[in-house]
Amino acid sequence: MNNGYILLSIIIMAAVTYVIRALPLTVFHKKIESPFIKRFLYYIPYSVLAAMTIPAVFSSTETVHGSVAGFIAALIMALLGKSLPVAAASAVVAAFLAEMLL
Repeated sequence: MNNGYILLSIIIMAAVTYVIRALPLTVFHKKIESPFIKRFLYYIPYSVLAAMTIPAVFSSTETVHGSVAGFIAALIMALLGKSLPVAAASAVVAAFLAEMLL
């Protein structure tokens, strides 16, 4: 993966997230009252980020086994409420061990 691809991915993620959050401010002139629309707009940036990040997670190692092991380790750490550095470190260690053992 080259730096141009990473930079382009970051720019696209930022633009999409910004447009989706800024669009209601420019289109709607009165306050949004609907709880459904409020929840929808709140979760859109997280959905977009996940949709753009997850494919890269599963193609980041030589085999899918390492990617899956790292993903599961990070998911478990996140569900346990651990911090981002702890989740990332556990994902790296799990992916490394899976690559070495399998």
